[in-house]
Amino acid sequence: MNSLRSLILYWIFLFSVAGPVFSLPTIDGRVFGLYPITNEISLFRNVDDAGFDRGTTVQVVAINSFKILTEFTFEFTADFNYELSYDVINDQRDYFRDHYIELSLVKPIAGHIAINYQRVISTFENDSINQVGLRISF
Repeated sequence: MNSLRSLILYWIFLFSVAGPVFSLPTIDGRVFGLYPITNEISLFRNVDDAGFDRGTTVQVVAINSFKILTEFTFEFTADFNYELSYDVINDQRDYFRDHYIELSLVKPIAGHIAINYQRVISTFENDSINQVGLRISF
């Protein structure tokens, strides 16, 4: 868990603080480059429909385009919840920490169409999930 926390803190630092610093000038017809699109951290206080406190969520979103001969977009989206969910299987009301992380690599192929690979890591599933699909941008 500490290595996951260290990795997350590294990406938060890299994209939210130093992202614009690492923007590279285009070289010989834009062969190399890193172009920040959005890097944000949000803090939420959670309340359910009945008005009961459901803890806190920290959300990190980092979307950056990079080019190494061809264009790709890397997306990091993560929700870190504190006291939001509980043990549904054992019907325990002991709240705990959980997380949901998506790591995506997107390769535009034509116009508004791209190929998308995602790796989903969460406490809601026993194993990580790989997703491959097409993305249509509107």
